[in-house]
Amino acid sequence: MPDIMRAPLWHAMADSAGLTNPDGSIGETIYGQMTKFAAEVGAVNLGQGAPGTEPPEDLIAATAEAMRAGFNQYAPGQGFPRLLEAVAAQRGRDFGQQVAPEEVLYTAGATEGLTAAILALLPRGGSLVAFEPFYDSYPAAIAAAGGALHTVPILPDGHGGFAPDWEAFDRVVAEVDPAIFLVNTPHNPTGFVFSGTDLARIGRAAAGVDAWVLSDEVYEQLVLTDQGHVPPAVAIGDSARVVTVSSAGKSWNATGWKIGWVIAASEVRQAIQTVKQFLSFTAGGPMQIGMADMLTGDSQFVAENRASLRARAEVLVSACRTVPGAGMSTPQAGYFTVVDFSALTDLDAFELNALLARKFGMVGIPVPALCRPGSSAYEAYRSSIRYSFCKSVADVDSGAQLLIALGGHLRESPDALRQRP
Repeated sequence: MPDIMRAPLWHAMADSAGLTNPDGSIGETIYGQMTKFAAEVGAVNLGQGAPGTEPPEDLIAATAEAMRAGFNQYAPGQGFPRLLEAVAAQRGRDFGQQVAPEEVLYTAGATEGLTAAILALLPRGGSLVAFEPFYDSYPAAIAAAGGALHTVPILPDGHGGFAPDWEAFDRVVAEVDPAIFLVNTPHNPTGFVFSGTDLARIGRAAAGVDAWVLSDEVYEQLVLTDQGHVPPAVAIGDSARVVTVSSAGKSWNATGWKIGWVIAASEVRQAIQTVKQFLSFTAGGPMQIGMADMLTGDSQFVAENRASLRARAEVLVSACRTVPGAGMSTPQAGYFTVVDFSALTDLDAFELNALLARKFGMVGIPVPALCRPGSSAYEAYRSSIRYSFCKSVADVDSGAQLLIALGGHLRESPDALRQRP
């Protein structure tokens, strides 16, 4: 058999995303690993950010009707016009972002949109600046593009929230001359929501080095406070340098449908589409139509979903507060709370997560898995675990009871988390 390492790109992508095991074999993403681990040990899975509740019946019915109406073959490469028009209208209605349908590109989920945009816009050898922790597809796409990832930490503020390290931001910008700034707002896993002032600052930095601003906004509809989501394309004066990526999966509990989109000036959209057409070409024809109907209709599902998530977040975070010595975030947005166990253990988050799974029956995502080893963010989150409250009400309630039981156990045995699994 020919040597598979003669073409090393696949291995470089895996390595950049932290999937290379000590023996050189390639593992699953941390999300897949933890889902499998939870099943093996019979633990409640509060790891992967996959909704535990179903999409609305109206969405399923509209998609079934689209299938019966014949939308079952290849969709246009840019996406069905009904979806492009619906996305453009939704951005204006919900966020005040003026978008023309010709500026919208359907993608098979936001991950494909982000990857296609990075491949199209990041020069070989160019630098991309992202905020850390980060979604693990970012470094893989950057490796495929032949670029370099540089990061700025988003750190706990000591009051249950988070803030970017702006001094580090200024330092990185001065040192690396970025070609792209990648902004995830609302941010996974912290739930931090960048303000208009924050985004304008990033926009000025991008203008100063003539860089793109690539925004990942998949949690745009799931802000749980009164702050509200501000798209970078609205906050940044030169919106032509902003490429917006989002999807319907999180808001509509349909992550498996892979209905995403990129929004960019027409010539930029065309460049990204040129790459995207050789990834999936197109997909999800009837789902595109069904989602278009939801985006243009009067469904209250997104608001109801947001309220349900807010209630589940309160259940889980309240339970986290019963764990003596733990620090936990109060989520502003998204699916997650971050729990810092550093005052209770010398174990890192990977060891601690294994211990909590085997002895206390719950699994989360170690936050250092979403950081670069050795970075300031990695050290700051060394003993932090991300727990998801987007799971079913039953799973969230079970997880809450396990956390309360953990708190009771720690009051009796304060050193219980210092033992290696």
